Amino acid sequence: MHKFRLSHILLCGLLSFPLLLPMTAAQDQAAAMRTLPAPYQKWLDEDVRYLVNDAERAAFATLTTDQQRDKFVEQFWERRNPNPGSGKNIFKEEHYRRLAYVNQHFAESVPGFETDRGRIYILYGPPDEREQHPEVSGSAPSDAWRYHFIEGIGRDVVFEFVDSCRCGKFLLQNDPAQKRPQSQNGEV
Repeated sequence: MHKFRLSHILLCGLLSFPLLLPMTAAQDQAAAMRTLPAPYQKWLDEDVRYLVNDAERAAFATLTTDQQRDKFVEQFWERRNPNPGSGKNIFKEEHYRRLAYVNQHFAESVPGFETDRGRIYILYGPPDEREQHPEVSGSAPSDAWRYHFIEGIGRDVVFEFVDSCRCGKFLLQNDPAQKRPQSQNGEV
């Protein structure tokens, strides 16, 4: 018979201790998301990836039936409907048109919706002006998109995407949506 030292028993006990702790709310939400039926997981991860906010995502994670999830999806789109109560939701239609467009035109080694250009196009639509520059004299190909106005960001907004690897993967170089406005004295 093997003799175990008290230190070995304590060490084993300490190593298994985290397994006995209750899950945090974030862990509960993550576990719930992993167990979603495929159509709802796709809806969250692809269809509304850039539209759904944290509160909506958390609320969705608490739903336990497909009927509740269907109702949530219906209400999600209705909250964004520019003409609530109408049979037509132009916001939803435009969103799915943009999603289809980016998957067709901006796919790289990943689907178009997962690319930087795809994300910006889904969120803001087609740019008002676009300048594409091929590789010239060793400079990487680039694609600059100008929007005359974006609500919440401002006027003359430019997103610049660069294919540094020259492999068709255009990465966002500057994100005006991430910049915070500064006060007169330079404080944020």
